[in-house]
Amino acid sequence: MTTLKVGFIGLGDQGGPMAQAIAESGFDLHIWARRPQSLEAIAGAPHIVEKTVQTLAENCDVVCLCLTDDKDIVSLLNSGLRCGLRCGLKAGAVLVNHGTGDPRESRRLAAELQQQGITYLDAPVSGGRPGAQARTLTTMVGGESQAFSQIRPVFETFSRKVSLLGPSGAGQMAKLLNNALTMSNLKNAVDVFSLGESIGMDLVQLHEVITVSSGSSTVLRAINNEITADIAPHLQGLMRKDIQHFADAILDAGLNPQDMHDRCLAGADGLVELVGQLAV
Repeated sequence: MTTLKVGFIGLGDQGGPMAQAIAESGFDLHIWARRPQSLEAIAGAPHIVEKTVQTLAENCDVVCLCLTDDKDIVSLLNSGLRCGLRCGLKAGAVLVNHGTGDPRESRRLAAELQQQGITYLDAPVSGGRPGAQARTLTTMVGGESQAFSQIRPVFETFSRKVSLLGPSGAGQMAKLLNNALTMSNLKNAVDVFSLGESIGMDLVQLHEVITVSSGSSTVLRAINNEITADIAPHLQGLMRKDIQHFADAILDAGLNPQDMHDRCLAGADGLVELVGQLAV
């Protein structure tokens, strides 16, 4: 399987370590970056730099995208950068979205690309930069099982858990449900530490105790570790984006997301203040 030629676009905090894992596992890695300084993320790992997204697509069997949102994928597919990904992708190629987005958009893109003989997999990941660096991400996949089986070894280079959840959109839905639970847990933490502050508790010491006790959660343990004051505003913005995708997806399924949406949004909105309160 290491004979697969893998393209990668999106060498950010999470994408950089993911691309490095792919290259160091023996796959033929091709990359394209809008900014030359982005290439520093995989310095030392074997790779080929492509001049355009079209030539990257032409030279690869699978193209992995680790971008902020669905609109970034649409932009690359139909880009003014010469012809874009769409012109370069060959029949039989697989396009993978590792970002978090709308399940309905995943289904639309999958159906559209299928007409060109291209398979689209939505494969968002959970674990952030630390998980990408440790190669312990969780990869949640929606799409065709045959393409999933073909590409799975690529996912396994940076993951400790890889699962096919169902048809197109199922990977995104799983990620949005996971994120909703994360933000709900965050709202719990915001409420509890607000109470602790009101009754005069030392919040830093309380945080240290709870993170090793039964009331802890992954997001609470991440505060003062992966989630620091400098990165919290960025994460807050991503959470707000994701909870809107969650609400849209639940509405699309004919259900009412309002209570969960409001609670999750309150958790996201409280992140920066909570990180400040618990700063060591």
